[in-house]
Amino acid sequence: MNTVLWVMQIILALLFLMAGGMKVVTPYAQFIQKMPWGKDLQPRTIKAVGVLEVLGALGLVLPGLLNILPTLIPYAAAGLAVTMIGAAWLHVRRKERQQVVVNFVLMAVALLICVGRFVLVPLGG
Repeated sequence: MNTVLWVMQIILALLFLMAGGMKVVTPYAQFIQKMPWGKDLQPRTIKAVGVLEVLGALGLVLPGLLNILPTLIPYAAAGLAVTMIGAAWLHVRRKERQQVVVNFVLMAVALLICVGRFVLVPLGG
């Protein structure tokens, strides 16, 4: 089970690192051309979400790899799950059903990691 959780953590971390990194480094005008939903948000909000996603991604992996406060991993997963609730709400309002499904899948994986690291196979502590 520990291996399964690590695989999920790494995959989810890579996805959020890429998505969050794109939000942080891409200029707003270029971003909304690729992601039309960005028009519904202020540029600084998109940057802030990107920073949170990058930090969440790092929080899924680094504490366990470095063995420094590995008990933070489920909290990072919970934070990313909350982020996906906000993303799903944005896409529901825009009637972007396919994106809502993606948000719920990512949220489900984050919640599995959260439960797995809190209850099934906790690290550290």
